[in-house]
Amino acid sequence: MKILTRAKNMFQISKGKTKEVTGRAIGNRDLETDGANDQHKGHLKQVEEKVKDAIEEL
Repeated sequence: MKILTRAKNMFQISKGKTKEVTGRAIGNRDLETDGANDQHKGHLKQVEEKVKDAIEEL
């Protein structure tokens, strides 16, 4: 299950990067901002998983 969760987080990060680059290329600030937000959410979820792993190791 952890692998699936991490894969989903990485997908969200890459999807956000795609949105951000596309928004920048076409001049759509809303799309660019939305993509950056998706990236941040994905990174935060990755950190959450790492914290969970660290707690389990204790």
